[in-house]
Amino acid sequence: MTKAKKPDFRPDEYVVYPAHGVGQIVNIEEQEIAGIVLELFVISFEKDKMTLRVPTHKATEIGMRSLSSPDVIDAAMKTLRGKAKVKRAMWSRRAQEYEQKINSGDLIAIAEVVRDLHRADDQREQSYSERQLYEAALERLTREVAAVAGGDEVAAAKQVGDVLSLRVAA
Repeated sequence: MTKAKKPDFRPDEYVVYPAHGVGQIVNIEEQEIAGIVLELFVISFEKDKMTLRVPTHKATEIGMRSLSSPDVIDAAMKTLRGKAKVKRAMWSRRAQEYEQKINSGDLIAIAEVVRDLHRADDQREQSYSERQLYEAALERLTREVAAVAGGDEVAAAKQVGDVLSLRVAA
């Protein structure tokens, strides 16, 4: 088994796991699985009441990353301000693309989904699946903005909401 480069994550550090969003490394432990001793990151997703164990040598390969820098947060906010790009493809195809963007862990891609699926009060109602994707993307975006800013999700939600309402007003 070749050793991949071990990432520099430490306990108590917040990380982004592509399929689940922002989590906190609570521990790094060793476990024997099928006769092989593996070193694992133990990541807690407090909001989802979930704990995930990720082999340290696979973390980078699966896309686990540190929180975004403030510059990336600014770029995501700029993306939110942009004009929604709604493709004329069938909904199932668009939904699949949105799902991939949300699970990519890329904050800019997640901001694009929020921007494209956001509805102002005077616009037509969203379908159930549209609403689910929008809320999933909004939650991922808000959690990462909050984690970068120091953990206040209410303030992060307000910040994102303000940017979206400014876009609607324009």
